[in-house]
Amino acid sequence: MAVLDLSQIAPEAPRPITRDEYERLVSMGFFDEGEHVELLYGVLVRMTPQNPPHSSVVEELTETFVSKLIGRARVRIQLPFAASDDSEPEPDVAVVPLGDYTSKHPREALLIVEVAHTSHRKDRNVKARLYAESGVPEYWLVDVPARAVEVYTGPRDGRYESVVTCSSDDHIVLVHFPDVSLAVDDVF
Repeated sequence: MAVLDLSQIAPEAPRPITRDEYERLVSMGFFDEGEHVELLYGVLVRMTPQNPPHSSVVEELTETFVSKLIGRARVRIQLPFAASDDSEPEPDVAVVPLGDYTSKHPREALLIVEVAHTSHRKDRNVKARLYAESGVPEYWLVDVPARAVEVYTGPRDGRYESVVTCSSDDHIVLVHFPDVSLAVDDVF
């Protein structure tokens, strides 16, 4: 059997899909049960499976944010965020304004958290840029192996102006809720 060189037939200009098209595909059951993908800049990207340390951090953040923000914001766990017309990521945690999201995913977030065990490159480069472009005022990248939290604030021109790495013994105060703080040690 001859080996086909796919570069010879690859399109010169791949056609990205829009968020509306992606949502239609999801609603039609296009993806296999258990297949986890998200839409980033018009491209379907496979999501990495979660290992126990990742799940444990998401669980801890969920309990903390829900208890501290109940009645003040919605805490969405691994649910779609309508970041742009060509992107619909599913962040590990999204703190969004109170509202009714039964017919549309939120387009605004006050804080987004991605938990990284093996997805650092995507979360630091692609997702940080996407969230900054979307005007998310605060983005956290929880680095599980390093037991640290990178806090990105001040979105401007597709990037965050400030990036601070917090580690053991540090406390993080939420930008939108300055009365809420979280000890980094409690995340892990």
